[in-house]
Amino acid sequence: MNTAAWFVLIGTLLIMMGLRSPILQRLHLTPSIVYLAVGVALGPTVFGAFHFNPLEQAHLLEILAEVAVLVSLFIAGMKMPVPVRWREWRAPVRLAFVSMTISVALTAAFGYFVLSLPLGAAILLGGILAPTDPVLATDVQVRHMGDKDALRFTLTSEAGMNDGSAFPFIMLGLAMLSAPVSYELIGSWVMKDVLWSTVSALLIGFVMGRLLAHIVRKQRLLGGESPLLDDFLGLGLIGLVYGACLLVEAWGFLAVFAAAISLRQAELKLAAIGPLTRDTGSAPEVQPDRAMPQHGTHVSEGSLLFKEPLERLSELVLVLLLGGMLFLDSWSVRAVGMALFLFMVVRPASVLLGLLGSGTPLRLQLLVGWFGVRGIGSIYYLMFAIVFGLPEDMAVEFIHITLVVIVLSIIIHGLSVKPVMLKWWPDTPPRGDQLK
Repeated sequence: MNTAAWFVLIGTLLIMMGLRSPILQRLHLTPSIVYLAVGVALGPTVFGAFHFNPLEQAHLLEILAEVAVLVSLFIAGMKMPVPVRWREWRAPVRLAFVSMTISVALTAAFGYFVLSLPLGAAILLGGILAPTDPVLATDVQVRHMGDKDALRFTLTSEAGMNDGSAFPFIMLGLAMLSAPVSYELIGSWVMKDVLWSTVSALLIGFVMGRLLAHIVRKQRLLGGESPLLDDFLGLGLIGLVYGACLLVEAWGFLAVFAAAISLRQAELKLAAIGPLTRDTGSAPEVQPDRAMPQHGTHVSEGSLLFKEPLERLSELVLVLLLGGMLFLDSWSVRAVGMALFLFMVVRPASVLLGLLGSGTPLRLQLLVGWFGVRGIGSIYYLMFAIVFGLPEDMAVEFIHITLVVIVLSIIIHGLSVKPVMLKWWPDTPPRGDQLK
């Protein structure tokens, strides 16, 4: 396909999705399913109009997926409707760390005992496939900043955190592929990749997000009514936080999600105490009509106007390329078997075990156990491993497995999301299943 054909194709898809065709809505087709169908039809599986080789273009695909995940994580963090308190966050935190660990362990066991992979490769594959996706799971994400639906909040916040909590397992798998397992290797991994990288990421994210909220408030006080570029501020925060994490070897995905939460919650708190006075910098008495923030006055609100379309555009491009990577021989028994084991066994078991004793309603646990969408995050981790130096024969098999898992997730979860949500989780669930 030449440049003109690509412009026509992407323009047509954007207009079609922008018109929100009633036919697509009646058939319960998500945007990802439409993009995937077009990509598969034009790719080597059907017409062969284009082929995107992930081995040859691993670095480019890594960057594209990295940017898409970062933008999506920032959007998800800004939409979090509640402050960081254990009562509301205990289920997502347990899912992101406890269920993540169980998921990696079960997937690695399947890879080791059934697929006969080396232990390091099995753990690496578990790390690639375990995290849920914040990019393709838009139908089960928090819809807006005031959405307190417990299911959407749980799935969105889990996806925001487990893109960072998966990274230690990626590094462990790569380390075990290049060196024999030893106490020294495990000890170094725990101290550096688990403790240091996680704690420092959370610290960087929360501090920088809060700091930007205070800087913007001061600037708006000094600058009067002069507008600020919220889009630049939001993108700048993403770049600053992620770059700082790369410098200190912290998990940048986790930090960006934390920064977005911190920025949003800090802005809400500052708005609730009223504006600073010019003379003393002290907070005056709160007036009833000024206690609530006004739309468009926050960086978090203003930057969403740009970042949500950017997220949807990245979804279109990456899912189209995904269709262009598939061949008929990608659908091996090993790949399909891994996907079914992941959806039917690993995800439900890891959720139920991770939330054991948490007080989370059973219906919520079962729905969370079903909607474990895999997507762009897994593509990024796979490309990261390939660029890192994954052996070519292993990289080819991992590509086939990962692509099949993502494609089946797009189809199965995409076709089931609306019927399941309508039947088991209507817009107004019982009070016990809502955030307070």
